[in-house]
Amino acid sequence: MSILVDEKTRIVVMGITGKEGSFHTRQMLNYGSIVAAGVTPGKKGQTVEGVPVFNTIREAVQQEGVNASCIFVPPLAAADAIMECASAGLGVVVCITEGIPALDMVKVTSFLEDKRCVLIGPNCPGIISPGKTKVGIMPGHIHRQGSVGVISRSGTLTYEVVDQLTRAGLGQSTCIGIGGDSIIGTSFIDHLRKFKEDPETKGVVIIGEIGGSAEEEAAEYARREFRKPVLAFIAGQTAPPDKRMGHAGAIISGGKGKAEDKIKALESAGITIVRNLGKFGEAAVAVMGKP
Repeated sequence: MSILVDEKTRIVVMGITGKEGSFHTRQMLNYGSIVAAGVTPGKKGQTVEGVPVFNTIREAVQQEGVNASCIFVPPLAAADAIMECASAGLGVVVCITEGIPALDMVKVTSFLEDKRCVLIGPNCPGIISPGKTKVGIMPGHIHRQGSVGVISRSGTLTYEVVDQLTRAGLGQSTCIGIGGDSIIGTSFIDHLRKFKEDPETKGVVIIGEIGGSAEEEAAEYARREFRKPVLAFIAGQTAPPDKRMGHAGAIISGGKGKAEDKIKALESAGITIVRNLGKFGEAAVAVMGKP
């Protein structure tokens, strides 16, 4: 099985006529994803890679039955794009856009409270259920269908870890890049809950980084409720205090968010920590067993 998306997911790409949108539409189609529609205001009637373009999400829902979106619009338009998708009833919204103002995301978070919509991102690589579909920008060829769930704050570290898992013979059920911004749509806990209920996910990988308290909260949840094996890596173990390292959310401030604090919390919950990223595949086999 997989969580959130599968081979039946019908995707609409917002910003499909732009350079990034058209490129990644082609990549998603090549992977086998069903990209059923695109949206660019004022471009209705055009096609991109054979995909029909509409002016609004609601039109794409009504005419093509889309139920998930992938957003490639500029930062100042991204919040409205997310809310348009949620208003139209889409169940999964993936926002690739980075640099969205924090105040805009506060408004989005409030808007989504009463909506049945899962927001992945922003500033993320998206979600992939290997062998079924991908909604985002991750390189599909490194993934392999299997039973390991992956949740990550970092896009490039996701690719490194997934490549090692695949080389070690450990396929993935679903891989989710939740995003590296300080305000994002979903947390480690949100996806751990779904992996807990997925009978074909036998273990989970968490890729965290300095800043915030998401990993500590995930550790507490895992200690209380999650019984499948979990393996984790925390990026930024040598980062100096009060320096933002790459992501908006990756900053240690007020003495909080340090790598060692996260590692301590995860280990206390029975989660195995990999300190050497180059050994991740080997460690995963040791914890989750040989395929």
